[in-house]
Amino acid sequence: MIRLTLPLLALGLASCASAQTSLESTLVAAEQSFRDRLPSEEIVYFVLPDRFENGDTSNDLGDFTGGRLETGFDPSHKGFFHGGDLKGLTQRIDYLENLGVTAIWFAPIFQNKPVQGPEGDESAGYHGYWVTDFTRPDGHFGTREEFKTFVNAAHARGMKVYMDIITNHTADVIRYAEGDETGYAYRSLGDYPYSTRGPVTAEAINPGFMGHEDRSDANFAKLRNPDYAYSPVVPEAERDVKVPAWLNDPIYYHNRGDTTFTGESSRFGDFVGLDDLFTEHPRVLEGMVDIYADWIRSTGIDGFRIDTARHVNPEFWQTFVPAMLEAARESGIPNFHIFGEVYRDDHDNGYIAQYTRRDGFPAVLDFAFQQGIREVVSQNKGTYILNELFDGDVLYEGGEEAALAMPTFLGNHDMGRFTTMLRWDNPDISNEEMLARTKLAHAMLLTLRGSPVIYYGAEQGFVGDGNDQAAREDMFPSRTDSYNDNVLIGTDATTTDSNFDENHPLFRLIAEFSQMRRAHPALLRGKQVIRHYGQEPGIFAVSRFDPDEGQEYLAVFNTSGEAQQANVTLGYDARSFEQLAGACPAGVIAPGSAAFSLPAFGWAVCRVAETAE
Repeated sequence: MIRLTLPLLALGLASCASAQTSLESTLVAAEQSFRDRLPSEEIVYFVLPDRFENGDTSNDLGDFTGGRLETGFDPSHKGFFHGGDLKGLTQRIDYLENLGVTAIWFAPIFQNKPVQGPEGDESAGYHGYWVTDFTRPDGHFGTREEFKTFVNAAHARGMKVYMDIITNHTADVIRYAEGDETGYAYRSLGDYPYSTRGPVTAEAINPGFMGHEDRSDANFAKLRNPDYAYSPVVPEAERDVKVPAWLNDPIYYHNRGDTTFTGESSRFGDFVGLDDLFTEHPRVLEGMVDIYADWIRSTGIDGFRIDTARHVNPEFWQTFVPAMLEAARESGIPNFHIFGEVYRDDHDNGYIAQYTRRDGFPAVLDFAFQQGIREVVSQNKGTYILNELFDGDVLYEGGEEAALAMPTFLGNHDMGRFTTMLRWDNPDISNEEMLARTKLAHAMLLTLRGSPVIYYGAEQGFVGDGNDQAAREDMFPSRTDSYNDNVLIGTDATTTDSNFDENHPLFRLIAEFSQMRRAHPALLRGKQVIRHYGQEPGIFAVSRFDPDEGQEYLAVFNTSGEAQQANVTLGYDARSFEQLAGACPAGVIAPGSAAFSLPAFGWAVCRVAETAE
């Protein structure tokens, strides 16, 4: 593995000519080992830059002056900026490499509105989803040059970089003249068509406009008045706050009030007040393609996670996704990864699969996997649930092979940490049992099909109080009371400490399984076959097959709190095993059957070492 020392990074790679020359030669060699990797071969680390490491305290206030409501900085409040930045990520590149990750996905870094929300309930854009300027990093995180430095440093280690991007909305800037302090109820297409001002009996406007289903330039040229549902108003102080400048025109927004996350409002409503872009408009599509193609071409990033994909019309994605892949190919990035966020809370992957077929996403975040693992590891349900989950892989465009590239995960910044869910599902659980179940869940994540995503802090035993802001603790010493009363698992450390312990049992487990996964192509991109499951907690087993040699591997897990034994079927030519993790039997008990005995929440990963002639 090619390494760059931290002292070299501190020189400022983007501005130091000699260091840049050395880096460029290093990158040429590194590209041979990572540019050609398929998405299914990545082990991803998802991080919120604001909560990871503060490498430069001089940017804590961003580009603003004043107090917390002007700058957004207040490390004592879970909903404000805490100081983490791009330099902090770069300084911790050794830590990420030692964990075994091969791709880093971070929450959006674009310039955000620093603070928004009603008086007394304000919060900050530390998470990155309230964008005002799509063309540069937020001043709290650093500069575009510092972003490029991080990308270069990651690439020099053979790590890919995925950006989190938004096309559905901007920050909450637009107000409505029909002001309502409690929010704006959604006004439907039927009650408030584009053709009239207000209810259908009111004054006619936008003559000749044939609705959003005709997405031609000629049709949208006739949409001149955005007042059909509400009358949008842009405060004078924020009239030019959005970049690129076209984003400041209300005609490019739906302006129908707040979504209820149901029915048509899911696509046409403001997302919790955020200004909902008129993604059917050809100018919006063209503008978003230009914005993100430029990020690919100018920085050499390796993929996009796309926020709120389900809230955008399919036709937008049918053009946007191919355009991004083409921009990547033109930039010499052959395996650019794109995966959409389609939030779901059940283990039936049929719903999320539609976005790979109709909308054209190469992959979607595997919420079905997350729910399936939660049900069998945390909620004590039968392992048949995982059989149902993986049976649904045929529904993705590309079928079971495509499912290998679906990013799988256990918890995230929206729904909360897996450890939090363990406590929700098992109120009396001990820390020891939490650690055992969490280890099992990560062993499954790193062995079963899909591209595993580690949520930052999981490797340090973080246990949040809930979802959203309550699941976004600091890795550097926290000053937030609601974080600092948490009891971490697997360690005596607290969130008031710097939590980058490479001896933490979860760090070691993830690093060991990552190394094992990278060493065996069967675990990266090999076909998966279900071998054993049941109606109760207990043994679940799959075979993975080397994609080139066809060699069989068995991954066997015990989801029960008691030791379990099962005879597991496998290929009839198998005779003996090589132990990769856990306790593997010496050999089969009969052609086509091997006996496994596993402790509570235990596992075994075995390679078939001998076969019958």
